[in-house]
Amino acid sequence: MDGVIVIDKPEGWTSHDVVARARRILKTKRIGHLGTLDPIATGVLPLVIERATRLAQFYTRSDKVYEGVVRFGWSTDSYDRAGVPTSERTEPRIDAAALEAEVERFRGEFRQAPPPVSAKKVNGQRAYELARRSVAVELEPVPVHVYELTVLGIEGSLVTLRAHCSGGTYIRSIAHELGCAMGCGAHIERLRRLSSGEFGIEQARTLAQLEALAADERLVDALVPAGQLLPGFPSVYVDDSVTAQIRHGRNFPASPFRSPAASRYVKAVTRDGELVAIGECVLPNLYHPAVVL
Repeated sequence: MDGVIVIDKPEGWTSHDVVARARRILKTKRIGHLGTLDPIATGVLPLVIERATRLAQFYTRSDKVYEGVVRFGWSTDSYDRAGVPTSERTEPRIDAAALEAEVERFRGEFRQAPPPVSAKKVNGQRAYELARRSVAVELEPVPVHVYELTVLGIEGSLVTLRAHCSGGTYIRSIAHELGCAMGCGAHIERLRRLSSGEFGIEQARTLAQLEALAADERLVDALVPAGQLLPGFPSVYVDDSVTAQIRHGRNFPASPFRSPAASRYVKAVTRDGELVAIGECVLPNLYHPAVVL
């Protein structure tokens, strides 16, 4: 069971809640997730299982795709509907042309301040933990890239958006800042993640479906094996002798005819498709095992 299982996270659950349930279903403690989803959000939450947890470091900046509903009319302290209102409630009618002009500002590369209620760490503590204790925090803006931000529909004060963005981008912050720009406040009403890195909603299983597969002893049906992960890394096929060399931490060669010269990382894979290691380039066509499974 070394690999990834993609969960369709239910609303109201934290990402930690999902991991805890999956640990019970899969009967293993070696599970982590690739990117926190807020409790009100649903959708793609990839879980790394067993030895594949060692690969999580390569997913920290994976692109994400979201569809969400922004409610204009008031802001909240968490920038979503779960928060405490921080402005007077109104029911504005949103002008499409005015909104589009403001949306344009959030396309491309820019620096974004995370919401005060977030998983970002401040002096070793999560920002949301400090917010619960009414400790004021000021989070530094970080560079993000929004490749697509499309208005899918406007219905009164509700606006549906689709966003394709870099890892670390907060759709809540975009909603909040759009509300400020439109002069009426705004927050996220609903949010669904459609993809995270190479994992899409079409691969996702609900927790109930995962439990049913476990009962039928068919959990492997939900697993993306470790050898299929990180498709952007070229594969270098290794035999038993090179595999033993890798497991002892020794560098391994890659054929110049099979591995692009500019590849920083490659996957060392057996002919049976088992992922042995992720190799990092140290010399042309020579790789050091950065992560060994």
